[in-house]
Amino acid sequence: MHLEIDRRDIRRSQLVASPPPTDFAPNQVLLRLESAALTSNNVTYALSGDMLDYWGFFPTTDGWGRLPVMGFGMVTASTCADVRVGTRYFGFFPLADHHVVNAQPSRNGFVDVASWRDKHAMTYRSFELAEPGTHDDAILIFRGLFTTSYLLNDFLQQSNHFDAKRIVITSASSKTAIALAHCLQRTSSLQVVGLTSAKNLAFAAGVGEYDQVVTYDDIASLSTDVPSVVVDMAGSQSVIVALHLHMSGNVMHSSSVGATHWDANRGSVAITPPQPEFFFAPSQIAKRGKEWGREVLNQHIAEALQLFIEDSARWLTVHHTRGASAVAALYGEMVAGQVDPNRGHIVSFDAE
Repeated sequence: MHLEIDRRDIRRSQLVASPPPTDFAPNQVLLRLESAALTSNNVTYALSGDMLDYWGFFPTTDGWGRLPVMGFGMVTASTCADVRVGTRYFGFFPLADHHVVNAQPSRNGFVDVASWRDKHAMTYRSFELAEPGTHDDAILIFRGLFTTSYLLNDFLQQSNHFDAKRIVITSASSKTAIALAHCLQRTSSLQVVGLTSAKNLAFAAGVGEYDQVVTYDDIASLSTDVPSVVVDMAGSQSVIVALHLHMSGNVMHSSSVGATHWDANRGSVAITPPQPEFFFAPSQIAKRGKEWGREVLNQHIAEALQLFIEDSARWLTVHHTRGASAVAALYGEMVAGQVDPNRGHIVSFDAE
């Protein structure tokens, strides 16, 4: 069973019967998806599925896409001598009950070497051996989005924060924004300001990672004379237009990361310079991987992630959703913006 998304309208989805195969080519691995995280990051994957080829990860019928999710999978069949049945791996899976991988063994697991995966970054193709641990749910919820935030923070550091004194982050209640604020508070002296909706104001202020939190309707309250970096997690052009205009002349850099406001108008709108630049985390991974070595980079991220997981226990509530129909319903709620920001969602197609 797979959940598939209408690529022309991400609000529409369908559950498709897809029995696991019984015959395998050499070096194929069948995994049962044990659990996965469903976050606003996945909505961003759906929204930018064609632009960034997220739909190309797990091809299906024309017009539909299989949503990539971070999860743990158990090997239930294998024709790869180095991947044993009963072992557990962390990686990107389609939102489904199973996944078949054309596997090439690696130091810590294996890599998907299917022909259609060649063009994708290694971070999206790797499966790492994973023993069960006490923070598995938090790792699923945070690892992908925290890695994006960590790398963006690293990019800003290497750029000397573009000589800014303040960073303004939209969608401040999103977990990616909170993770970035967390990194900034520990590595810089910048004032960290979060922008959010009125309904999420109390939550965003309560996580304790922002120096100031204001609503989108109150952008005019921000001082205009502080050199600032803008990081857009929302994908709302109206918000960015308002921010750039209000702080005209003092926006030192503008970075586009997410699309929590996925249904916002994306028509051609004049934006007061500088033009927002899209931040693509795999490019920064590749850069630091060459400079530091991949093992060193992974260790830095893992140590920083552990600190964030420990801090997040103050405000995060983990919610488990089981069964294909329930997972499909949760996806619909997430796209509609009907999920509480303090919740982290772990899903499985396995019934209770």
